[in-house]
Amino acid sequence: MYTTANKKMLNMLILEILKQYTDENHGLTQQEILKLLEQNYDVQCDRRSVKANVLSLKEMGYDISMENGYRLVSREFDDAELRILIDSVLFSKSISTKQAKNLIGKLRGMSSKYFNAKVTHVSNLPELQHTDNKQAVYALDVINDAISAKRQISFIYNVYGTDFKLHPKRKEPYIVNPYQMIANNGKFYLVANVDKHDNVIHFRVDKITDVKMLDSKVKPMKMVHGLENGFNLPKHMAEHTYMFSGDSAYVKMSVEKFLMSDLVDWFGKDFQILKEEENTLEIRVYTNERAIRFWALQYGPYVEVLEPQALRRQLKDDVKVMVNKYMD
Repeated sequence: MYTTANKKMLNMLILEILKQYTDENHGLTQQEILKLLEQNYDVQCDRRSVKANVLSLKEMGYDISMENGYRLVSREFDDAELRILIDSVLFSKSISTKQAKNLIGKLRGMSSKYFNAKVTHVSNLPELQHTDNKQAVYALDVINDAISAKRQISFIYNVYGTDFKLHPKRKEPYIVNPYQMIANNGKFYLVANVDKHDNVIHFRVDKITDVKMLDSKVKPMKMVHGLENGFNLPKHMAEHTYMFSGDSAYVKMSVEKFLMSDLVDWFGKDFQILKEEENTLEIRVYTNERAIRFWALQYGPYVEVLEPQALRRQLKDDVKVMVNKYMD
């Protein structure tokens, strides 16, 4: 029979068994629970103790059904929510493969064996692109603390070399005012400012190493161009396609109508439709000029930038360079 210590733990051991071996579609009989208690924890008890402890768990608020076997019906996260969280980790490029595996293991541990049997796509993890920077998760933690404390941070910023490894962009550490972290295309970006400038700059968190929180306070947001009224995430994402830094401006474009969904995906719903014809739209959007240059090139055959003229001339030059490269 169970010892006094195990008796006190019996309801928690039964809860662990229900978490691992049951869900809303799969239950356990009292006899099966007794067998698993002995097999997994070397604990023996009788059927009355199983029922009494399950009733105790129900009184504590756990959603356990006692019809057609004992089943833990609901959890902190349902299977659909866990799939979303696991896939978010799986396709994140901001953490290392080892960290991703550990985190996914913890998430899988929050459901039953029946859920784990269905998430076989996790075995593809080694083939996916994850960062080589093992300090990325630590950097996220330090940056988050610094933002909460409204303190500056210092770090080394890295770029990839031809050896496919990260190398410092410069010897001196960057000292910046951190304001926000945002996720975009599987990567985390730090929205920050450098004291000697008044503009917003973005840093890829997975390229940050040796991050330290400093004693110095951050520059107030109201002193940074674009953040005078605080940080508006949807507006910021719409204005900073590809997370480029630099000035934003109103851009007028003619686009093929079939790109409407793409426009909403990239710019949200804050752009204006100035004119609608059978196959084309004339729109105006407030966005980063440097980013929209690359966006227009990406959708080249289906987009024409009308204003500003300087951007239009730049794209003309880009197209000429491209044509010359593909001349036979």
